Amino acid sequence: MNPFSSRNRSSLFSALCQNHFDLLVIGGGITGAGIALDASSRGMKTALVEMQDFASGTSGRSTKLIHGGLRYLKQLEFRLVSEIGKEREIVHRIAPHLTKPEHMLLPLYKGGSLGKISGRIGMGIYEWLAGVKKEEWHQVLSVEETLQMEPLLPVKDLLGGILFYEYRTDDARLTLDVMKEAITRGAVALNHTKALSFLREGDKLAGIVAEDKISGSTGEIRASVIVNATGPWVDQLGEQDDSRIPHRLHITKGVHLVVDWKKFPVRQSIYFDTFDKRMIFVIPRDGKTYIGTTDTFYSGEIASPRIEAADADYLLRCIHTSFPDLGITASDVESAWAGLRPLIRKAGKGPSEVSRKDELFESESGLITIAGGKLTGYRKMSERVVNRVGERLLKEHSKTYPKCFTEHIPLSGGKFRDMEDFNGFAKIQADNYRDLDLDQEKVQSLVKRYGSNTPALLDRAEALRLSEEHPLPLLLRAALHYSIEEEMCCNLCDFLVRRTSMAYFHSGQVEQWKISLNEYMGETLGWDEATRKLQLTSLEHTLSECRIGG
Repeated sequence: MNPFSSRNRSSLFSALCQNHFDLLVIGGGITGAGIALDASSRGMKTALVEMQDFASGTSGRSTKLIHGGLRYLKQLEFRLVSEIGKEREIVHRIAPHLTKPEHMLLPLYKGGSLGKISGRIGMGIYEWLAGVKKEEWHQVLSVEETLQMEPLLPVKDLLGGILFYEYRTDDARLTLDVMKEAITRGAVALNHTKALSFLREGDKLAGIVAEDKISGSTGEIRASVIVNATGPWVDQLGEQDDSRIPHRLHITKGVHLVVDWKKFPVRQSIYFDTFDKRMIFVIPRDGKTYIGTTDTFYSGEIASPRIEAADADYLLRCIHTSFPDLGITASDVESAWAGLRPLIRKAGKGPSEVSRKDELFESESGLITIAGGKLTGYRKMSERVVNRVGERLLKEHSKTYPKCFTEHIPLSGGKFRDMEDFNGFAKIQADNYRDLDLDQEKVQSLVKRYGSNTPALLDRAEALRLSEEHPLPLLLRAALHYSIEEEMCCNLCDFLVRRTSMAYFHSGQVEQWKISLNEYMGETLGWDEATRKLQLTSLEHTLSECRIGG
C-alpha cells in the first residue's frame, strides 16, 4: 500500500483509527508537516490530519520566499533574525530544488526609510546575525548601477541601491516535500480529514473523533500527546478544549497580485518603500510578476479570505507611486491570492508591528498549541514542539527519544550529493528520457518542482505515451497521475492550486484544460457524474477566490 496515494485513503483512515499513536498533529501546513517529520525521524509513532488540503492555508499563500528576516531588524527582533537567517541556509541544503538564491534590489530614495549609510549598517548587522555566507553579502550601488540593474525605476530622488540575496521557494510544494519525507519515516497523514471533537480520559485529552470528508467515514484516533498546529484556526480548535485556552491570535491578511511579466518586466526581484512607509516585494516568476503584500487585521472567514477591491487598490497605488510609467490597472491582474498570518496577540500593535515569533502553549488538558512563526523557521519551531512532546512522553510513559537531527535530513525531492549533483541533474534526465522529446528548459522546470523525484514523473510520462492517446498534454497527465499516487491529491483544486500553482501563475492554461482535467481525473479515480459536476463547481469557486472581489 502506497502510504501517500489518494487511492488508499480508506485503508489509511482505518490505520489511523486502529492504532494508538505517541503523537497526533492536527494541521497540515508547514509547521504540522515539520512536526510530523521531526517526531517520526526520532522514532515517535506519529499521525497527522488536515481538514482541507496540505498547505491550503497560510503555508500555500505566502510571498513564496525563504527570506532571512531583514524587515524584523526594524522591530529589534535580533533572535528571530539570527535564527531564521541561519535556517534559510539549512532549508536550501535539504531542499535545493525548491530554494533558489536570487538577487533582490532595494532602491534607496530621498525621504525613504533607508539611506546609503543606514542601509549599509542595517545590512551588515543583518548579515552578521543571520550568518550570511561571504559570497552572498550585499553590494551598495550607485545611481547609475541601480538603474542598470533595473531601468524601470524612476530617476527622481534616487540615491542608489542595495543588492542582496533572498531565496525564492514554492511554499506549498515545500510543505508537501516535508510531509512526504515524514511519510517515508513512518508517519501516517491524511488531508481532507477533520477533527470533530476531542476524546478524554479523565481530565486529559486522549484523542479525537475525526471525519474523512472525502468518504464521510468517522472514527476515533487516539494518541498520548496531541498538538494543535492549525495556524489561523488555533483559537477555534482551542475552544473545543474544556480547559479554555484564551484567544492567542491576531490574524492579519496579506494579498498578492499577479500580472504578465511583459506588462511588468522587472529584471530581478525588488523590495521597495511604499508611500505609507511599509515595504513590499515585486518578484518575477514563470513569465509573470507578482506583487505583495498587504498587511491588515482580519476577522472574516478563515478558510476563504477574499481579495477585496481595497486590497488590490492599495497594491496598485504602491506600483503607481514607485513605477509611475507602467500604467498597470486592475484589468491587468490575471490572478491573485490572499493568505492569513496567525500572529501572537499583542495589545496596541499595528498589523506590521505584531511579532512574527512563535510561542508554545500547553493547556491543563495536555493540548500543546504552537502559534505564530514564519515559513522559514518551520524546522526550529517543529524542534521546540517535539522536544516538549518528548518531555511529556518521558514523564508519562517512560519513553526516550534522540535529539532533533532534521537539519541533516534531505527532504523528499532533495536527495542530491551536493549542488554540483543538483545542477547537472536536469541534463542527465533529458538524456535519459530522449523519447519524450523534452528540451532542457522543460526538464529544468520539472526538476525545480520535483527535484530528485523527477524520474518518477517522467517514468509515468513514458508509460502514458505508450499506453494511451489523449488531448491533454502528456506532462500534465503525468503530473496528475504522480500527484494522485505519490502526493495524496484528491481533487482538481489540490492539483491546480497546491501541486502545480497553475491557478496562480498559469490561469490561462487552467481555463483551457479544466474541463478535460476534470474528466480525466474522474476517469482515473472512478468519479460518478454527480461527483464530476461537484468537483468542477468547487474548482470554479476556488478560481473565483483568485480574482479581485471574488
